[in-house]
Amino acid sequence: MADGVIQMNVYILCSKSNNRFYVGLTEDVAVRLRQHNRGENRSTKAYRPWALVRVEEYPNKSLALKREKFLKTGIGRKVLRNLCSLSDEK
Repeated sequence: MADGVIQMNVYILCSKSNNRFYVGLTEDVAVRLRQHNRGENRSTKAYRPWALVRVEEYPNKSLALKREKFLKTGIGRKVLRNLCSLSDEK
């Protein structure tokens, strides 16, 4: 992260217990995944454990927020369902 530029990551989690998915935004995916699996996030606590399905890197928060917003639309949710079902096959 040279020159003070903060890279942002859009991450996609899939619940191993019921095939739900979750989209989030963070600078540190590993820390965030641990927080989700420890139950530190109210919206994901009941659906633990979570598996990391995908990470997309963006040079700034603005671009990452646009991608996160898209993934939470109807079309974006279809993409997420595909990713979750593909992760089950691995």
